[in-house]
Amino acid sequence: MVTTPIQPSQHPLAEYIYRLERGDALLKDTPDNLLEVVGILKSYGVVLDKYSNNLNYIGKHQFLVLFPFFKYFNGDVSFSKLLKHWWHDRINYEYAEYCMRGMLWHGGGKLDDYIDSQAFKANCDRAIQAKLKNNPFILGLNKIFPNFLLEQAKMSAYYAALGQFWRVMSDMFLSLSDRYDAGEINSIPDVVQHILDGLVADASRPITFEVDIKGEIYTIIPQEAGLTFLMETAVPYVEAVFFRGFPFLGTVSYNAQASQVPHEQGDFNYGALYADPLPVGSAGVPPTLLMHDMRHYIPEYLHHLYQNSLRGEDDLLVKICISFQKSMYCVTTAALRGLAPHGLDTQNPEEIMANRQFLEGWMSRFLSARMVDVNNDVLKL
Repeated sequence: MVTTPIQPSQHPLAEYIYRLERGDALLKDTPDNLLEVVGILKSYGVVLDKYSNNLNYIGKHQFLVLFPFFKYFNGDVSFSKLLKHWWHDRINYEYAEYCMRGMLWHGGGKLDDYIDSQAFKANCDRAIQAKLKNNPFILGLNKIFPNFLLEQAKMSAYYAALGQFWRVMSDMFLSLSDRYDAGEINSIPDVVQHILDGLVADASRPITFEVDIKGEIYTIIPQEAGLTFLMETAVPYVEAVFFRGFPFLGTVSYNAQASQVPHEQGDFNYGALYADPLPVGSAGVPPTLLMHDMRHYIPEYLHHLYQNSLRGEDDLLVKICISFQKSMYCVTTAALRGLAPHGLDTQNPEEIMANRQFLEGWMSRFLSARMVDVNNDVLKL
């Protein structure tokens, strides 16, 4: 039996396809890359823990609170905490909301379908009546604009869903750091495998949403809805936050006549995999908030690497952004391995070609991303 030889890929990023096929990652496996990725994911895991707790708090306890002045306080409001908040000595929870709104706006997956269903509307209607039965003004406003409170409830559902997603990711990244410290993680492929194992382990974890109204629990998203961690939060999150995002105010014009914002939603490429580290270090650009948060929790070995580079800490946020993008290409590698139609280590020619077609489609989305740049970026000592 004659086996047809596998033809080389003609894709401009074929090198990265071959990397994945031989078990490597989209990021080069070097000691410095490993140190940067694990270190920044340690910091990110701590920040995600705080983001997750706050999103879950807002979803459950700020449901239909139209002016949530204290939503970032997690129920613990004090004068000293208020002073720190005004002084901006706090975690930038606004970035978590930026990601939540990105997921809500871009949509995708069964969660997006479910919040438009009659079952979701019926659950929300019961909660709305219970929450606002003594507020005839808002209920009257809701009759005039019947989607007004329903849209607020949809946003709360995404607060809760993203909070549950980040809970899993935070634990995954912190356990990665623990394994690295214990000498169990020794390469970039080890990092990818750890993330892939975590995604698979929690793939079927149910995404649910309940609110407590005057001591009674109202179910907004029941377990019977069949929403799960991987397909209803992880995949839409990658699409909305890694790839699409929103144009950053102040860096492009929203004026339609200027034509600086794409006409088609699917053409947005402002996500984490595309963001230029220099604008990310600028005020008003949402990812800058995340970089500020992560700088507080960088492990000493990564901090030492930054301090001994060419500019020291003068461009710390830029360095953090580059390290973060490197780590996200490791997460993306794990996601591609998990989503590929066949195992990437297959020797079956038909399966190899099916995988290659799948990977070429994804590589086309990386043509304008920073994948090549982060692979060529080495901190100058």
